Amino acid sequence: MSARLLLRAARLYDPALGLDRVADLLAEDGHVAAIGRGLPAGGAEVVEGGGLWALPGFIDLHVHLREPGETHKEDMTTGALAAARGGFTAVVAMANTRPPVDSPAAVADALARARQARALGGARVWPTAALTRGLMGETPTDAAALRAAGAVALSDDGRPVRSAAVLFAALKGARQAGLCVLDHAEDPDLCADGVAHDGPVGRSLGLPPRPAAAEAAQAARDVALAAAAGARLHLQHVSTAAAVEVVREARRRGLPVTAEATPHHLLLTEEAVAAFGAAARVNPPLREEGDRQAVWQGLVDGVIDAVATDHAPHAPEEKAAPFASAPPGISGLDSAVALLFAEVRAGRLPLAAFVDRFAYGPARVLGRPPERIAEGAPLALTLLDPEAPWEVDPDRFASRGRSTPFRGRRLTGRPAGILLPKEEGACP
Repeated sequence: MSARLLLRAARLYDPALGLDRVADLLAEDGHVAAIGRGLPAGGAEVVEGGGLWALPGFIDLHVHLREPGETHKEDMTTGALAAARGGFTAVVAMANTRPPVDSPAAVADALARARQARALGGARVWPTAALTRGLMGETPTDAAALRAAGAVALSDDGRPVRSAAVLFAALKGARQAGLCVLDHAEDPDLCADGVAHDGPVGRSLGLPPRPAAAEAAQAARDVALAAAAGARLHLQHVSTAAAVEVVREARRRGLPVTAEATPHHLLLTEEAVAAFGAAARVNPPLREEGDRQAVWQGLVDGVIDAVATDHAPHAPEEKAAPFASAPPGISGLDSAVALLFAEVRAGRLPLAAFVDRFAYGPARVLGRPPERIAEGAPLALTLLDPEAPWEVDPDRFASRGRSTPFRGRRLTGRPAGILLPKEEGACP
């Protein structure tokens, strides 16, 4: 993309600014220079926006890009390209690589890989750093040093911190460094070796249970510790009605607690395990319909701040294993925005809420200003074609991960790319 770009005749929609009009948008040197009708190109690269919607840049708070250590599943470039195709201008990469991102040097390495991915047209990749050394849950990392190196948050992700004392110390360090802690809230003792929700489907299939109480108990404990530490806590992939209530109560008390939900927990139940097998194996597991409805209501109400994919790609042969042996995870970057936009079209999710949960909410979680469609603002746009027919076909994903229980779902509306400054990658 050139230093000057003209997006012509797109619907510019930024509900926080009250902006909803069909207009041209001129960008120069990485910023929005002008918004109006009939703007002259003046040598700018022109993107025809007829029929497209331009929205504030979407951010995915929760992705696994597998580099270093497991690049046969995904690497920084394929993940960033999948994110761009899926409509995300930025993604937050988890620290559970091999080795994990638990030092300033590892953060610097992740940022260097991210710059290479952007140069090839991918989304921006913002690294998290480990909350504890080696993700072992024993010794807090140096939060201040990790932030100085460029980490945007701290998380041990799929490894909940078992020790309350260790988590309390880590939360205090995060508060002092000004970083949010992204928390996988499941009690590891209650989960044990469980692989499926402790409900009718899991029991009928004889699968080891992963009870809903494990999420609610850990979430309540971690919220209490964060409140005592004065730290910002973000609950990842909320899946149960009880955990939604934990977040709701924390908000009522004025605590800096936020939460995310995945498309699969919002749209599927444990019935998908019987229908799709290992393609529907995730942690936390898919729950019962009452839980799904509660999570959905939390999203609509704003108790849940963000939709995040928990993009977790695996090699095909790994996901082809029996359910209990297959690794948990769904590849979601290519399909998440389209799946939730279908709910907008169906009238179940207001358009303003859709933009908030994909753009403003994730920015709030990270403590950074949201993207804006306004003169002088940095250029970061998600382009959406609201009438494009599309079928979820994982064989055509940009991601190396091809496992999804949404295979074959027919949708209307999908991302048409992203617009970012040249130095930060562009995928018009």
